[in-house]
This record gives sequence, structure tokens and C-alpha cells, in this order.
Amino acid sequence: MIVKAKLKTKTKPAAKKKPTVSKVATANKFYEGVGRRKTAVARVRLYPGLEDKFIVNKKDFKEYFTNPSLQRMAESSLIKMKLETSLAVDVRASGGGIVSQAEAVRLGISRAFVKINPENLKKLRKLGYLTRDPRMRERKKFGLKRARRAPQWKKR
Repeated sequence: MIVKAKLKTKTKPAAKKKPTVSKVATANKFYEGVGRRKTAVARVRLYPGLEDKFIVNKKDFKEYFTNPSLQRMAESSLIKMKLETSLAVDVRASGGGIVSQAEAVRLGISRAFVKINPENLKKLRKLGYLTRDPRMRERKKFGLKRARRAPQWKKR
């Protein structure tokens, strides 16, 4: 009978990386809102009283949303509430496409505004910024090409 001995080697624990904190996140007080659209999720933090910065995934929002219509969509709730210069916005967006992320950012900012002041609810609801778009992609069914697309019928 052969017995194999395992050698024990000491491994050093991995050095803990310090989390990178954006320059916006240095304030103590913030209001958070989460916006969703299709599979996109945007976690928005509003920092009142700081210099106006709009950061999306550690980039300026004009650098992240290169299309001007997406920029307008993302900051539309800030503009309608006339608060684009009095607070800093830090966003973590993931999933979905760039258009869905822009809509998720708008919903997240609107939800954070309601947390700041519940009187904002009526105005934002009237503008349609607090309505979560429920449309999702339908799942693919077996035996079909897509959700509803049947294979092409072939006579011969």
C-alpha cells in the first residue's frame, strides 16, 4: 500500500485592495434611488451641497452617454426640478444597453428626489419620471427560433 503525503505550503493572504472612492462620495449625507429598465440597473446617489458633478461609472456623464439625446434623458429629472447645479450625482449603472441605462438613471434620480422631499412626488409623477417601464424581452420558447418566431415551413 502506497501512501502519498501532501506537502503543506504556507500561502500569504492576498493583500486587501482599498476600495476606490470617487471624489463625489466624500460627503456623509446622500440620498439613494434605484432605477431599472429591462435588465439595466442604476444605483443613484445624490449629494446635496456639493459642487455639481454628474458621474456615471467613474466617468463624466457626457463621456459615458455620448449621444446628446441620452444625455438629455439621463439629466431630464435634474433639469425639470431645477437642481442641476446644486447637487452632485454619482451613478453605478450595469446591465442592459446604453439606452436602458439612461432611462434607469432618470428613474433612480427621480426616486432619490422623492426621498429628499416627498412634495416632489406629484410633479415627477405628472412628468412620467416615476413610472417604471415594465416592458421586458419575452423569453425564447423551445421549438421556436425566438419568442414567437416559428421555423419556416418547407413543403419539399
